[in-house]
Amino acid sequence: MPDKASDFVSVRYMVDDVDEAVDFYAGHLGFTVRSDFAPAFADVTRGGLRLLLSGPTSSAGRAMPDGAIPGPGGWNRIHLIVDDLAAEVDRLRAAGVDFRNDVISGPGGQQVLLRDPSGNVVELFQAR
Repeated sequence: MPDKASDFVSVRYMVDDVDEAVDFYAGHLGFTVRSDFAPAFADVTRGGLRLLLSGPTSSAGRAMPDGAIPGPGGWNRIHLIVDDLAAEVDRLRAAGVDFRNDVISGPGGQQVLLRDPSGNVVELFQAR
């Protein structure tokens, strides 16, 4: 398990509510809270992944020179490998997690997309 921030692969997600995002990732997807500076920022880890959760009051949420405001959503996503996709989907649906689609199969396995409370996409994947 990495220790220093520079040892992780880090991904930043813009979120509407840092506390809600921390609860989602730690409570539903097995992440561990590394630091929590809500309402501006928190980071959570899972294995070698460090997910930076930046709220509207974080420095990452500041307006760009052209006035654009960074926000959540989009199609980029973290990709989490699971052993039993059907069981994970059942567990998460029972917990009220919002899914973007139904499970689909492809040449490498099965996947499904879910959304965090801010609308960021997370892919759960089970290899063939």
